Amino acid sequence: MLKIAIIGAGRVGESTAQFLAESDLAREIALLDVREGAAAGAALDIQETAPLLGFDARLIGDTDPGVIAGAELVIITAGLPRKPGMSRSDVLDKNVEILDSIITDVTREAPDSRILVVSNPVDVLTYRAWEKTGWDRSRVFGQAGVLDASRMAAFVALETGLSTRDIHTLVLGGHGDAMVPMLRYSGINGIPLHHFMDQDAIDRIVERTRHGGAEILALKQTSSAYDAPAAAIKAMVEAIVLDRRRVLPTVALLNGEYRASDVAMGVPCVLGAGGMERIVELDLNAAEHEAFMTSLAGVKADIDRLK
Repeated sequence: MLKIAIIGAGRVGESTAQFLAESDLAREIALLDVREGAAAGAALDIQETAPLLGFDARLIGDTDPGVIAGAELVIITAGLPRKPGMSRSDVLDKNVEILDSIITDVTREAPDSRILVVSNPVDVLTYRAWEKTGWDRSRVFGQAGVLDASRMAAFVALETGLSTRDIHTLVLGGHGDAMVPMLRYSGINGIPLHHFMDQDAIDRIVERTRHGGAEILALKQTSSAYDAPAAAIKAMVEAIVLDRRRVLPTVALLNGEYRASDVAMGVPCVLGAGGMERIVELDLNAAEHEAFMTSLAGVKADIDRLK
Protein backbone atom coordinates (compact mmCIF):
# COMPACT_ATOMS: atom_id res chain seq x y z
CA MET A 1 0.00 0.00 0.00
CA LEU A 2 1.33 3.43 -0.87
CA LYS A 3 -0.06 5.42 2.06
CA ILE A 4 -1.72 4.66 5.40
CA ALA A 5 -2.94 7.45 7.67
CA ILE A 6 -3.33 7.21 11.44
CA ILE A 7 -5.49 9.86 13.08
CA GLY A 8 -4.53 10.23 16.70
CA ALA A 9 -0.85 10.12 17.70
CA GLY A 10 -1.45 9.00 21.25
CA ARG A 11 -0.15 5.74 22.65
CA VAL A 12 -2.30 3.47 20.43
CA GLY A 13 -1.64 5.55 17.32
CA GLU A 14 2.11 5.71 17.91
CA SER A 15 2.40 1.97 18.67
CA THR A 16 0.36 1.23 15.55
CA ALA A 17 2.65 3.37 13.42
CA GLN A 18 5.67 1.55 14.82
CA PHE A 19 4.23 -1.91 14.13
CA LEU A 20 3.12 -0.98 10.60
CA ALA A 21 6.47 0.62 9.79
CA GLU A 22 8.44 -2.38 11.04
CA SER A 23 6.34 -4.61 8.80
CA ASP A 24 6.81 -2.34 5.74
CA LEU A 25 3.07 -2.42 5.06
CA ALA A 26 3.10 1.03 3.42
CA ARG A 27 5.55 3.28 1.64
CA GLU A 28 4.30 6.24 3.66
CA ILE A 29 2.64 6.43 7.08
CA ALA A 30 1.05 9.75 7.99
CA LEU A 31 0.09 10.68 11.55
CA LEU A 32 -2.42 13.43 12.30
CA ASP A 33 -3.06 14.90 15.74
CA VAL A 34 -4.51 18.17 17.01
CA ARG A 35 -1.74 18.52 19.61
CA GLU A 36 1.10 20.66 18.31
CA GLY A 37 4.19 18.54 17.70
CA ALA A 38 2.68 15.25 18.89
CA ALA A 39 2.32 13.65 15.45
CA ALA A 40 5.55 15.10 14.07
CA GLY A 41 7.49 13.98 17.14
CA ALA A 42 6.08 10.46 17.03
CA ALA A 43 6.81 10.17 13.31
CA LEU A 44 10.41 11.32 13.72
CA ASP A 45 11.03 9.05 16.70
CA ILE A 46 9.82 6.00 14.75
CA GLN A 47 11.69 7.07 11.60
CA GLU A 48 14.95 7.04 13.55
CA THR A 49 14.46 3.33 14.32
CA ALA A 50 14.43 2.45 10.60
CA PRO A 51 18.19 1.81 10.22
CA LEU A 52 18.16 -0.43 13.30
CA LEU A 53 14.97 -2.32 12.50
CA GLY A 54 15.46 -2.42 8.74
CA PHE A 55 12.36 -0.84 7.24
CA ASP A 56 11.93 1.65 4.41
CA ALA A 57 8.57 3.21 5.25
CA ARG A 58 8.64 7.00 5.49
CA LEU A 59 6.75 8.63 8.35
CA ILE A 60 5.33 12.13 8.52
CA GLY A 61 3.24 13.87 11.16
CA ASP A 62 1.34 17.13 11.37
CA THR A 63 -1.66 19.00 12.76
CA ASP A 64 -2.82 19.85 9.24
CA PRO A 65 -5.44 17.39 7.91
CA GLY A 66 -3.76 17.72 4.52
CA VAL A 67 -1.13 15.30 5.79
CA ILE A 68 -3.56 12.38 5.21
CA ALA A 69 -4.30 13.37 1.60
CA GLY A 70 -4.44 10.38 -0.72
CA ALA A 71 -4.33 7.75 2.00
CA GLU A 72 -5.71 4.39 0.94
CA LEU A 73 -6.47 3.31 4.50
CA VAL A 74 -7.30 5.60 7.42
CA ILE A 75 -7.02 4.27 10.98
CA ILE A 76 -8.86 6.31 13.61
CA THR A 77 -7.44 6.05 17.13
CA ALA A 78 -8.18 9.60 18.30
CA GLY A 79 -10.55 10.22 21.15
CA LEU A 80 -11.00 10.81 24.84
CA PRO A 81 -9.40 7.87 26.69
CA ARG A 82 -11.08 6.00 29.50
CA LYS A 83 -10.09 6.63 33.09
CA PRO A 84 -10.24 3.97 35.82
CA GLY A 85 -13.85 3.11 36.60
CA MET A 86 -15.19 4.42 33.28
CA SER A 87 -16.91 2.21 30.73
CA ARG A 88 -16.38 2.55 26.99
CA SER A 89 -19.86 4.07 26.70
CA ASP A 90 -18.94 6.79 29.20
CA VAL A 91 -16.75 8.50 26.60
CA LEU A 92 -19.37 8.29 23.85
CA ASP A 93 -20.60 11.88 23.62
CA LYS A 94 -17.17 13.51 23.42
CA ASN A 95 -15.77 10.91 21.05
CA VAL A 96 -18.73 11.21 18.67
CA GLU A 97 -17.97 14.92 18.43
CA ILE A 98 -14.30 14.16 17.72
CA LEU A 99 -15.19 11.47 15.17
CA ASP A 100 -17.56 13.74 13.25
CA SER A 101 -14.76 16.26 12.76
CA ILE A 102 -12.39 13.51 11.66
CA ILE A 103 -14.85 12.12 9.11
CA THR A 104 -15.16 15.59 7.57
CA ASP A 105 -11.38 15.63 7.08
CA VAL A 106 -11.26 12.06 5.75
CA THR A 107 -14.01 12.50 3.17
CA ARG A 108 -12.29 15.66 1.92
CA GLU A 109 -8.65 14.53 1.96
CA ALA A 110 -8.93 10.77 1.36
CA PRO A 111 -12.28 10.18 -0.35
CA ASP A 112 -11.23 6.85 -1.86
CA SER A 113 -9.89 5.35 1.35
CA ARG A 114 -11.14 2.64 3.66
CA ILE A 115 -11.67 3.46 7.33
CA LEU A 116 -10.68 1.31 10.29
CA VAL A 117 -12.20 2.66 13.52
CA VAL A 118 -10.42 1.89 16.79
CA SER A 119 -11.64 4.66 19.11
CA ASN A 120 -14.17 3.71 21.79
CA PRO A 121 -16.97 2.87 21.95
CA VAL A 122 -15.85 1.27 18.70
CA ASP A 123 -19.13 -0.39 17.71
CA VAL A 124 -21.07 2.87 17.96
CA LEU A 125 -18.35 4.97 16.36
CA THR A 126 -18.03 2.53 13.46
CA TYR A 127 -21.75 2.88 12.87
CA ARG A 128 -21.43 6.67 13.08
CA ALA A 129 -18.53 6.74 10.62
CA TRP A 130 -20.49 4.63 8.14
CA GLU A 131 -23.55 6.86 8.59
CA LYS A 132 -21.57 10.09 8.14
CA THR A 133 -19.62 8.95 5.08
CA GLY A 134 -22.49 7.19 3.31
CA TRP A 135 -19.91 4.73 2.00
CA ASP A 136 -20.43 1.05 1.31
CA ARG A 137 -20.07 -1.02 4.48
CA SER A 138 -17.04 -2.81 2.98
CA ARG A 139 -15.10 0.45 3.39
CA VAL A 140 -15.95 1.25 7.02
CA PHE A 141 -15.26 -1.25 9.77
CA GLY A 142 -13.82 -1.45 13.27
CA GLN A 143 -11.27 -3.26 15.41
CA ALA A 144 -12.32 -5.05 18.59
CA GLY A 145 -12.69 -8.81 18.19
CA VAL A 146 -9.09 -9.40 17.11
CA LEU A 147 -7.93 -7.77 20.35
CA ASP A 148 -10.52 -9.55 22.49
CA ALA A 149 -9.68 -12.93 20.95
CA SER A 150 -5.96 -12.30 21.45
CA ARG A 151 -6.55 -11.51 25.11
CA MET A 152 -8.58 -14.67 25.53
CA ALA A 153 -5.88 -16.76 23.84
CA ALA A 154 -3.21 -15.21 26.06
CA PHE A 155 -5.21 -16.09 29.16
CA VAL A 156 -5.66 -19.68 27.93
CA ALA A 157 -1.89 -19.94 27.41
CA LEU A 158 -1.21 -18.60 30.90
CA GLU A 159 -3.70 -21.05 32.41
CA THR A 160 -2.50 -24.14 30.54
CA GLY A 161 1.18 -23.38 29.96
CA LEU A 162 0.73 -24.34 26.30
CA SER A 163 2.01 -22.49 23.24
CA THR A 164 0.02 -19.52 22.00
CA ARG A 165 0.75 -20.74 18.45
CA ASP A 166 -1.76 -23.56 18.88
CA ILE A 167 -4.49 -21.57 20.64
CA HIS A 168 -7.38 -20.23 18.54
CA THR A 169 -10.20 -18.23 20.07
CA LEU A 170 -13.19 -16.25 18.81
CA VAL A 171 -15.07 -13.38 20.43
CA LEU A 172 -18.26 -11.84 18.99
CA GLY A 173 -20.59 -9.01 19.98
CA GLY A 174 -19.96 -5.52 21.22
CA HIS A 175 -16.55 -4.47 22.53
CA GLY A 176 -17.61 -4.22 26.17
CA ASP A 177 -18.55 -6.18 29.25
CA ALA A 178 -21.27 -8.01 27.28
CA MET A 179 -18.91 -9.32 24.58
CA VAL A 180 -19.48 -12.97 23.67
CA PRO A 181 -16.46 -15.32 23.92
CA MET A 182 -17.37 -18.24 21.64
CA LEU A 183 -16.24 -21.38 23.48
CA ARG A 184 -17.61 -23.75 20.81
CA TYR A 185 -15.34 -22.11 18.24
CA SER A 186 -12.26 -21.89 20.48
CA GLY A 187 -9.69 -24.57 21.16
CA ILE A 188 -6.08 -25.69 21.17
CA ASN A 189 -4.98 -27.12 17.82
CA GLY A 190 -8.56 -28.16 17.11
CA ILE A 191 -9.12 -29.72 20.54
CA PRO A 192 -11.88 -28.11 22.69
CA LEU A 193 -10.76 -26.10 25.69
CA HIS A 194 -12.48 -28.38 28.20
CA HIS A 195 -9.93 -31.11 27.44
CA PHE A 196 -7.29 -28.92 29.06
CA MET A 197 -9.19 -26.95 31.72
CA ASP A 198 -12.11 -27.44 34.05
CA GLN A 199 -15.23 -25.27 33.77
CA ASP A 200 -14.16 -22.96 36.61
CA ALA A 201 -10.95 -22.10 34.78
CA ILE A 202 -12.83 -21.51 31.53
CA ASP A 203 -15.33 -19.27 33.33
CA ARG A 204 -12.48 -17.23 34.84
CA ILE A 205 -10.93 -16.76 31.41
CA VAL A 206 -14.26 -15.63 29.92
CA GLU A 207 -14.71 -13.02 32.65
CA ARG A 208 -11.11 -11.86 32.40
CA THR A 209 -11.50 -11.48 28.64
CA ARG A 210 -14.60 -9.33 29.07
CA HIS A 211 -12.74 -7.03 31.46
CA GLY A 212 -9.30 -7.27 29.83
CA GLY A 213 -9.04 -3.59 28.97
CA ALA A 214 -10.31 -2.47 32.38
CA GLU A 215 -7.76 -4.72 34.10
CA ILE A 216 -4.87 -3.04 32.30
CA LEU A 217 -6.35 0.42 32.90
CA ALA A 218 -6.70 -0.29 36.63
CA LEU A 219 -3.09 -1.45 36.83
CA LYS A 220 -1.56 1.38 34.78
CA GLN A 221 -3.84 4.11 36.15
CA THR A 222 -2.41 6.72 33.76
CA SER A 223 -3.18 4.98 30.47
CA SER A 224 -5.20 2.22 28.90
CA ALA A 225 -3.75 -0.62 26.81
CA TYR A 226 -1.89 0.28 23.63
CA ASP A 227 0.55 -2.46 22.56
CA ALA A 228 -2.09 -5.21 22.28
CA PRO A 229 -4.57 -2.94 20.45
CA ALA A 230 -1.81 -1.85 18.05
CA ALA A 231 -0.85 -5.47 17.36
CA ALA A 232 -4.52 -6.25 16.63
CA ILE A 233 -4.71 -3.31 14.22
CA LYS A 234 -1.56 -4.53 12.49
CA ALA A 235 -3.09 -7.99 11.97
CA MET A 236 -6.14 -6.45 10.28
CA VAL A 237 -4.08 -4.05 8.17
CA GLU A 238 -1.80 -6.85 7.01
CA ALA A 239 -4.82 -8.89 5.89
CA ILE A 240 -6.02 -5.94 3.81
CA VAL A 241 -2.70 -4.74 2.39
CA LEU A 242 -1.48 -8.22 1.45
CA ASP A 243 -4.96 -9.37 0.36
CA ARG A 244 -4.71 -12.38 2.65
CA ARG A 245 -8.52 -12.72 2.86
CA ARG A 246 -8.26 -13.72 6.50
CA VAL A 247 -11.32 -14.53 8.58
CA LEU A 248 -11.04 -12.15 11.54
CA PRO A 249 -13.60 -10.86 14.05
CA THR A 250 -14.40 -7.35 12.84
CA VAL A 251 -16.89 -4.64 13.78
CA ALA A 252 -19.10 -4.61 10.69
CA LEU A 253 -22.41 -3.08 9.66
CA LEU A 254 -25.06 -5.78 9.84
CA ASN A 255 -27.80 -5.92 7.25
CA GLY A 256 -29.85 -8.93 8.28
CA GLU A 257 -26.93 -11.12 9.35
CA TYR A 258 -27.32 -12.61 12.81
CA ARG A 259 -30.96 -11.42 12.69
CA ALA A 260 -29.79 -7.82 13.16
CA SER A 261 -29.83 -4.68 11.02
CA ASP A 262 -28.88 -1.02 11.31
CA VAL A 263 -26.15 -1.74 13.86
CA ALA A 264 -22.40 -2.36 13.91
CA MET A 265 -21.21 -5.42 15.82
CA GLY A 266 -18.23 -7.71 16.10
CA VAL A 267 -18.67 -10.74 13.81
CA PRO A 268 -16.32 -12.94 11.75
CA CYS A 269 -15.48 -11.25 8.46
CA VAL A 270 -13.26 -11.85 5.47
CA LEU A 271 -10.67 -9.07 5.28
CA GLY A 272 -8.80 -8.53 2.02
CA ALA A 273 -7.93 -5.93 -0.56
CA GLY A 274 -11.59 -4.93 -0.78
CA GLY A 275 -11.73 -4.15 2.94
CA MET A 276 -14.49 -5.95 4.79
CA GLU A 277 -15.32 -8.26 1.91
CA ARG A 278 -17.82 -10.61 3.50
CA ILE A 279 -19.54 -11.36 6.80
CA VAL A 280 -19.32 -14.97 7.92
CA GLU A 281 -22.59 -15.93 9.58
CA LEU A 282 -22.26 -18.66 12.21
CA ASP A 283 -25.05 -20.94 13.33
CA LEU A 284 -25.46 -19.82 16.96
CA ASN A 285 -27.13 -22.07 19.50
CA ALA A 286 -29.81 -20.68 21.83
CA ALA A 287 -27.40 -19.61 24.58
CA GLU A 288 -24.98 -17.97 22.15
CA HIS A 289 -27.79 -16.16 20.37
CA GLU A 290 -29.18 -14.86 23.66
CA ALA A 291 -25.75 -13.55 24.70
CA PHE A 292 -25.26 -11.98 21.28
CA MET A 293 -28.62 -10.22 21.44
CA THR A 294 -27.87 -8.94 24.96
CA SER A 295 -24.63 -7.46 23.66
CA LEU A 296 -26.43 -6.04 20.63
CA ALA A 297 -29.04 -4.36 22.84
CA GLY A 298 -26.33 -2.39 24.62
CA VAL A 299 -24.82 -1.19 21.35
CA LYS A 300 -28.27 -0.32 19.97
CA ALA A 301 -29.04 1.75 23.08
CA ASP A 302 -25.89 3.82 22.55
CA ILE A 303 -26.64 4.27 18.84
CA ASP A 304 -30.16 5.41 19.69
CA ARG A 305 -28.68 8.12 21.93
CA LEU A 306 -27.21 9.69 18.81
CA LYS A 307 -30.50 9.89 16.91
